[in-house]
Amino acid sequence: MSKHELSVIASTNACCAPTLTAPLSHNAAVELAVAFKALADPVRLRLLSLIASRPGEEVCVCELTPQFEQSQPTISHHLKVLREAGLIDCERRGTWVYYWAIPQVLQQLSAVLGAAGVESVSTPV
Repeated sequence: MSKHELSVIASTNACCAPTLTAPLSHNAAVELAVAFKALADPVRLRLLSLIASRPGEEVCVCELTPQFEQSQPTISHHLKVLREAGLIDCERRGTWVYYWAIPQVLQQLSAVLGAAGVESVSTPV
């Protein structure tokens, strides 16, 4: 996604939620759809939340795997999907792999979701 498309996707004001300033281009929509599709799985969504909840820090796969009932190869597959979607990145150190979230991508997703008009959705009382 180009810098121009990123600036078109979200306009952030200190007092307001991000909003779309123009319709998404085809390429931006395709790229964002890959990320949203990766998050459409409960295990991947939870993995991302475990990784992103430690901003500025890396999380060892050895800390992630015990959080799930799935096998280590299954968790590795889910982490690969998140990585290929550009939501996380990693680095191998010896036998362990360390993961971190990509804040810019999370902000892009948040901007698109924020533009959906959360205020217009009524919540049951």
